[in-house]
Amino acid sequence: MKIELIKATLADIPMMQELVAPEVESGIILIRTSDEIATNIRSYILAKEGSELVGFCALHIHAPSLAEIRSLVTKESKRGKGIGESLIAKAMDEAKMLGVQKVLSLTYKQSFFEKLGFVEIPKESLPEHKIWADCIKCKHFPICNEVSLIKAL
Repeated sequence: MKIELIKATLADIPMMQELVAPEVESGIILIRTSDEIATNIRSYILAKEGSELVGFCALHIHAPSLAEIRSLVTKESKRGKGIGESLIAKAMDEAKMLGVQKVLSLTYKQSFFEKLGFVEIPKESLPEHKIWADCIKCKHFPICNEVSLIKAL
């Protein structure tokens, strides 16, 4: 069956929370409340196979020139099939359309993002509001093993 990339709706939130729950539990992805997802629903891109949610990510805008790929997840049984790459490509297209100049990612999957043209940057170069708005919620804060990467558009 074909994978379709679509924008999320509020009705998708329960399925999104179910899909990401194991990654949140393990500390790989930050917890986002249903209210927080609802507030940012326009940021999310879903990958669906028929009616089944098989992945999603968000393109979060930090500043007129900077966005972030976050909350990237694919269903475990569907990994390695290009769904993550497709979601990122769709998010990058949206970033270009909006006029964003750079897209960053904080990840434990450095080689995955490098394969897509992202390059490592020092975490100290991240916007301060990113650290205080997101990183402080992480169970690993302040000892973080995530890698910061960026890609210019």
